Amino acid sequence: MGLVQRAIEASGIPTVSITLLREVTEKVRPPRALYLRWPFGHPLGEPFNVAQQLTILHDACEFLYTAQLGELLTLGYRWRRESYSIPAEWGR
Repeated sequence: MGLVQRAIEASGIPTVSITLLREVTEKVRPPRALYLRWPFGHPLGEPFNVAQQLTILHDACEFLYTAQLGELLTLGYRWRRESYSIPAEWGR
């Protein structure tokens, strides 16, 4: 994914990836990446947990504005141990 991200960024479009395999991401070195300690196959969270999934998407979009090029940020969410709600300002 890092190679694709770099090609897209070369066109002037910022990117961010969500990863569950930190070791691989550190080797590939994408422009920006969020790391979650969650089960493989669930980068946005539990199935049907819309509030959790929107939280991760919101964090990813926000990270586009705050991240330094090459930054890998670990999100501290715990699998099935957090409480998520959709803020009114998100328009849902």
